[in-house]
Amino acid sequence: MNPSEWFTEQHADAGSAFSLKIKKKLHEEQSEFQHLEIYETETFGNLMIIDGCTMVSTRDNFFYHEMMSHPALFTHPDPKRVWIIGGGDCGTLREVLKHPSVEQAVQIDIDERVTRLAEIYFPELCESNNDPRADLKFIDGIKWVKDAEPNSVDLIIVDSTDPVGPALGLFSEEFYRDCFACLTENGMVVQQSESALYHLKLIGEMRDAMSNAGLSNLQTLFFPQCLYPSGWWSATIAGKGDLSKFREADSSSKPFDTVYYNVDIHKAALAQPEFVKKAFNL
Repeated sequence: MNPSEWFTEQHADAGSAFSLKIKKKLHEEQSEFQHLEIYETETFGNLMIIDGCTMVSTRDNFFYHEMMSHPALFTHPDPKRVWIIGGGDCGTLREVLKHPSVEQAVQIDIDERVTRLAEIYFPELCESNNDPRADLKFIDGIKWVKDAEPNSVDLIIVDSTDPVGPALGLFSEEFYRDCFACLTENGMVVQQSESALYHLKLIGEMRDAMSNAGLSNLQTLFFPQCLYPSGWWSATIAGKGDLSKFREADSSSKPFDTVYYNVDIHKAALAQPEFVKKAFNL
Protein backbone atom coordinates (compact mmCIF):
# COMPACT_ATOMS: atom_id res chain seq x y z
CA MET A 1 0.00 0.00 0.00
CA ASN A 2 1.32 3.44 -0.90
CA PRO A 3 2.28 5.11 2.41
CA SER A 4 0.86 8.41 1.15
CA GLU A 5 -2.63 6.86 1.32
CA TRP A 6 -2.40 6.50 5.10
CA PHE A 7 -2.11 8.89 8.02
CA THR A 8 0.07 7.33 10.72
CA GLU A 9 0.75 8.63 14.20
CA GLN A 10 3.80 6.97 15.72
CA HIS A 11 4.31 6.58 19.46
CA ALA A 12 8.02 5.95 19.58
CA ASP A 13 8.29 5.56 23.36
CA ALA A 14 5.67 2.81 23.29
CA GLY A 15 6.93 1.21 20.10
CA SER A 16 3.52 1.47 18.45
CA ALA A 17 1.60 3.40 15.81
CA PHE A 18 -1.96 4.00 14.67
CA SER A 19 -2.97 4.44 11.03
CA LEU A 20 -6.08 5.40 9.09
CA LYS A 21 -6.57 5.01 5.35
CA ILE A 22 -7.02 8.41 3.73
CA LYS A 23 -9.20 9.38 0.80
CA LYS A 24 -7.92 12.95 0.52
CA LYS A 25 -6.61 15.94 2.44
CA LEU A 26 -9.34 18.52 2.97
CA HIS A 27 -7.39 21.32 4.63
CA GLU A 28 -4.01 22.28 6.06
CA GLU A 29 -2.80 25.44 7.77
CA GLN A 30 -0.45 26.80 10.37
CA SER A 31 -2.43 28.81 12.88
CA GLU A 32 -0.87 31.24 15.32
CA PHE A 33 -0.50 28.38 17.79
CA GLN A 34 -0.34 25.02 16.00
CA HIS A 35 -0.34 23.06 12.75
CA LEU A 36 -3.83 21.94 11.72
CA GLU A 37 -4.81 19.29 9.15
CA ILE A 38 -8.17 17.84 8.13
CA TYR A 39 -8.48 14.57 6.17
CA GLU A 40 -11.32 12.57 4.74
CA THR A 41 -10.74 8.94 5.70
CA GLU A 42 -12.18 5.78 4.20
CA THR A 43 -13.88 4.46 7.36
CA PHE A 44 -13.66 7.07 10.14
CA GLY A 45 -15.22 10.05 8.37
CA ASN A 46 -13.35 13.30 8.75
CA LEU A 47 -10.19 13.44 10.86
CA MET A 48 -8.58 16.43 12.58
CA ILE A 49 -4.85 16.39 13.23
CA ILE A 50 -3.09 18.96 15.45
CA ASP A 51 0.71 19.10 15.42
CA GLY A 52 0.83 15.61 13.94
CA CYS A 53 -1.44 14.03 16.58
CA THR A 54 -4.93 12.64 16.05
CA MET A 55 -7.54 14.80 17.77
CA VAL A 56 -11.04 13.89 16.62
CA SER A 57 -12.81 11.82 13.99
CA THR A 58 -16.42 11.66 12.88
CA ARG A 59 -16.73 7.97 13.72
CA ASP A 60 -15.49 7.67 17.29
CA ASN A 61 -15.57 11.13 18.90
CA PHE A 62 -18.62 10.20 21.01
CA PHE A 63 -16.53 8.07 23.39
CA TYR A 64 -14.39 11.01 24.44
CA HIS A 65 -16.97 13.80 24.41
CA GLU A 66 -19.56 11.85 26.37
CA MET A 67 -17.11 10.55 28.97
CA MET A 68 -15.49 13.95 29.46
CA SER A 69 -18.85 15.48 30.29
CA HIS A 70 -21.66 13.22 31.56
CA PRO A 71 -19.91 11.34 34.42
CA ALA A 72 -18.82 14.61 36.03
CA LEU A 73 -22.13 16.39 35.34
CA PHE A 74 -24.08 13.54 36.94
CA THR A 75 -21.66 13.42 39.88
CA HIS A 76 -22.00 17.12 40.74
CA PRO A 77 -25.18 17.64 42.82
CA ASP A 78 -26.44 20.62 40.80
CA PRO A 79 -24.18 21.84 37.97
CA LYS A 80 -25.31 25.22 36.66
CA ARG A 81 -22.11 26.94 35.52
CA VAL A 82 -19.58 25.00 33.45
CA TRP A 83 -16.31 26.06 31.87
CA ILE A 84 -14.58 24.04 29.15
CA ILE A 85 -10.88 24.79 28.86
CA GLY A 86 -9.84 23.84 25.34
CA GLY A 87 -12.45 21.76 23.55
CA GLY A 88 -12.24 23.81 20.37
CA ASP A 89 -13.97 21.13 18.27
CA CYS A 90 -17.09 21.91 20.39
CA GLY A 91 -18.12 18.27 20.93
CA THR A 92 -17.83 18.51 24.71
CA LEU A 93 -19.80 21.77 24.65
CA ARG A 94 -22.58 19.99 22.78
CA GLU A 95 -22.74 17.24 25.41
CA VAL A 96 -22.67 19.69 28.33
CA LEU A 97 -25.59 21.65 26.92
CA LYS A 98 -27.74 18.52 26.76
CA HIS A 99 -28.16 18.93 30.53
CA PRO A 100 -31.18 21.13 31.35
CA SER A 101 -29.65 22.17 34.68
CA VAL A 102 -26.73 23.93 32.95
CA GLU A 103 -27.45 27.64 32.79
CA GLN A 104 -24.13 28.72 31.27
CA ALA A 105 -21.32 26.90 29.46
CA VAL A 106 -18.23 28.92 28.64
CA GLN A 107 -15.74 27.36 26.21
CA ILE A 108 -12.28 28.90 26.42
CA ASP A 109 -9.90 27.78 23.66
CA ILE A 110 -6.81 29.74 22.73
CA ASP A 111 -7.01 28.85 19.02
CA GLU A 112 -10.13 30.08 17.22
CA ARG A 113 -9.10 28.29 14.04
CA VAL A 114 -9.84 24.90 15.61
CA THR A 115 -13.46 25.92 16.15
CA ARG A 116 -13.86 27.51 12.73
CA LEU A 117 -12.55 24.36 11.05
CA ALA A 118 -14.81 22.18 13.21
CA GLU A 119 -17.79 24.25 12.08
CA ILE A 120 -16.93 23.36 8.49
CA TYR A 121 -15.78 19.75 8.77
CA PHE A 122 -17.53 18.55 11.96
CA PRO A 123 -20.80 20.54 11.94
CA GLU A 124 -22.56 17.89 14.04
CA LEU A 125 -20.19 18.70 16.92
CA CYS A 126 -21.00 22.41 16.66
CA GLU A 127 -24.77 22.16 16.62
CA SER A 128 -25.06 23.79 20.06
CA ASN A 129 -22.68 26.69 19.39
CA ASN A 130 -25.60 29.06 19.02
CA ASP A 131 -27.38 27.88 22.15
CA PRO A 132 -28.07 31.02 24.25
CA ARG A 133 -26.34 29.34 27.20
CA ALA A 134 -23.10 28.92 25.21
CA ASP A 135 -20.29 31.48 25.35
CA LEU A 136 -17.26 30.86 23.11
CA LYS A 137 -14.08 32.70 24.05
CA PHE A 138 -10.78 32.48 22.17
CA ILE A 139 -8.32 33.41 24.88
CA ASP A 140 -5.80 31.80 27.23
CA GLY A 141 -7.70 29.37 29.48
CA ILE A 142 -4.97 29.36 32.12
CA LYS A 143 -5.23 33.14 32.50
CA TRP A 144 -9.03 32.95 32.46
CA VAL A 145 -9.03 30.64 35.47
CA LYS A 146 -6.33 32.62 37.30
CA ASP A 147 -8.31 35.86 36.92
CA ALA A 148 -11.70 34.35 37.81
CA GLU A 149 -13.74 35.42 40.83
CA PRO A 150 -14.12 33.00 43.77
CA ASN A 151 -17.20 30.75 43.71
CA SER A 152 -17.83 31.49 40.06
CA VAL A 153 -18.07 28.00 38.50
CA ASP A 154 -19.42 24.56 39.43
CA LEU A 155 -17.50 22.37 36.97
CA ILE A 156 -14.31 22.92 34.96
CA ILE A 157 -13.76 20.49 32.09
CA VAL A 158 -10.17 20.52 30.87
CA ASP A 159 -10.51 19.22 27.31
CA SER A 160 -6.92 19.76 26.30
CA THR A 161 -4.32 18.32 23.98
CA ASP A 162 -1.38 16.36 25.40
CA PRO A 163 0.75 18.14 28.05
CA VAL A 164 3.08 19.84 25.58
CA GLY A 165 3.20 23.33 24.11
CA PRO A 166 0.25 25.59 25.04
CA ALA A 167 -1.40 22.80 27.08
CA LEU A 168 1.56 22.11 29.40
CA GLY A 169 0.42 24.57 32.06
CA LEU A 170 -2.99 22.89 32.30
CA PHE A 171 -1.36 19.92 34.05
CA SER A 172 0.35 21.93 36.80
CA GLU A 173 -0.36 22.26 40.52
CA GLU A 174 -0.53 26.04 40.11
CA PHE A 175 -3.39 25.67 37.60
CA TYR A 176 -5.29 23.31 39.90
CA ARG A 177 -4.88 25.79 42.79
CA ASP A 178 -6.41 28.48 40.60
CA CYS A 179 -9.26 26.07 39.77
CA PHE A 180 -9.81 25.38 43.47
CA ALA A 181 -10.04 29.11 44.17
CA CYS A 182 -12.83 29.77 41.66
CA LEU A 183 -14.90 26.61 42.22
CA THR A 184 -18.09 26.63 44.25
CA GLU A 185 -18.53 24.55 47.41
CA ASN A 186 -19.11 21.23 45.61
CA GLY A 187 -17.07 22.21 42.58
CA MET A 188 -14.95 19.83 40.60
CA VAL A 189 -12.48 19.58 37.75
CA VAL A 190 -12.45 16.82 35.15
CA GLN A 191 -9.45 16.52 32.88
CA GLN A 192 -8.41 14.12 30.16
CA SER A 193 -5.57 12.11 31.67
CA GLU A 194 -4.09 10.13 28.80
CA SER A 195 -3.64 6.34 28.69
CA ALA A 196 -3.07 4.27 31.83
CA LEU A 197 -1.18 1.73 29.71
CA TYR A 198 1.26 4.29 28.28
CA HIS A 199 1.11 7.25 30.68
CA LEU A 200 0.56 5.86 34.18
CA LYS A 201 3.31 8.08 35.60
CA LEU A 202 1.60 11.16 34.19
CA ILE A 203 -1.74 10.16 35.72
CA GLY A 204 -0.05 9.72 39.10
CA GLU A 205 1.60 13.13 38.83
CA MET A 206 -1.74 14.71 37.88
CA ARG A 207 -3.51 13.11 40.84
CA ASP A 208 -0.76 14.27 43.21
CA ALA A 209 -0.88 17.83 41.85
CA MET A 210 -4.69 17.93 42.11
CA SER A 211 -4.61 16.61 45.68
CA ASN A 212 -1.86 19.03 46.71
CA ALA A 213 -3.98 21.88 45.33
CA GLY A 214 -6.84 20.96 47.66
CA LEU A 215 -8.87 18.85 45.23
CA SER A 216 -8.28 15.75 47.30
CA ASN A 217 -11.34 13.71 46.27
CA LEU A 218 -10.27 11.86 43.13
CA GLN A 219 -11.70 9.46 40.57
CA THR A 220 -9.96 8.22 37.44
CA LEU A 221 -12.33 6.65 34.93
CA PHE A 222 -11.53 4.68 31.79
CA PHE A 223 -13.06 4.36 28.34
CA PRO A 224 -12.10 3.19 24.84
CA GLN A 225 -10.77 5.68 22.32
CA CYS A 226 -9.18 3.92 19.37
CA LEU A 227 -7.72 7.10 17.81
CA TYR A 228 -5.55 7.79 20.83
CA PRO A 229 -2.35 6.04 21.95
CA SER A 230 -3.08 2.44 23.07
CA GLY A 231 -6.82 2.83 22.27
CA TRP A 232 -7.58 3.04 26.00
CA TRP A 233 -8.08 6.50 27.51
CA SER A 234 -8.91 8.08 30.84
CA ALA A 235 -10.33 11.14 32.54
CA THR A 236 -9.67 12.20 36.11
CA ILE A 237 -12.24 13.98 38.26
CA ALA A 238 -10.98 16.03 41.22
CA GLY A 239 -13.46 17.61 43.57
CA LYS A 240 -13.92 19.65 46.70
CA GLY A 241 -16.83 17.43 47.74
CA ASP A 242 -17.68 13.74 47.89
CA LEU A 243 -17.40 11.95 44.52
CA SER A 244 -18.35 8.49 45.77
CA LYS A 245 -21.97 8.77 44.67
CA PHE A 246 -23.56 10.08 41.52
CA ARG A 247 -27.12 11.04 40.62
CA GLU A 248 -27.95 7.58 39.34
CA ALA A 249 -31.69 8.19 39.03
CA ASP A 250 -31.11 11.36 36.99
CA SER A 251 -28.60 9.55 34.80
CA SER A 252 -31.00 6.66 34.24
CA SER A 253 -33.82 9.03 33.22
CA LYS A 254 -31.68 11.51 31.26
CA PRO A 255 -33.85 13.48 28.82
CA PHE A 256 -31.37 13.21 25.95
CA ASP A 257 -29.73 10.57 23.77
CA THR A 258 -26.17 9.33 24.03
CA VAL A 259 -24.24 6.82 21.95
CA TYR A 260 -22.00 5.32 24.64
CA TYR A 261 -22.73 6.75 28.09
CA ASN A 262 -25.35 5.25 30.40
CA VAL A 263 -25.64 4.28 34.07
CA ASP A 264 -23.86 0.94 33.64
CA ILE A 265 -21.04 2.53 31.64
CA HIS A 266 -20.66 5.19 34.35
CA LYS A 267 -20.25 2.53 37.03
CA ALA A 268 -17.98 0.33 34.92
CA ALA A 269 -15.69 3.23 34.00
CA LEU A 270 -14.87 3.70 37.67
CA ALA A 271 -13.64 0.11 38.11
CA GLN A 272 -9.89 0.25 38.73
CA PRO A 273 -7.53 -2.33 37.19
CA GLU A 274 -5.19 -4.03 39.67
CA PHE A 275 -2.05 -2.33 38.36
CA VAL A 276 -3.74 1.07 38.70
CA LYS A 277 -4.82 0.28 42.27
CA LYS A 278 -1.25 -0.65 43.16
CA ALA A 279 0.20 2.43 41.48
CA PHE A 280 -2.11 4.82 43.33
CA ASN A 281 -2.51 2.85 46.59
CA LEU A 282 -6.28 2.56 46.10
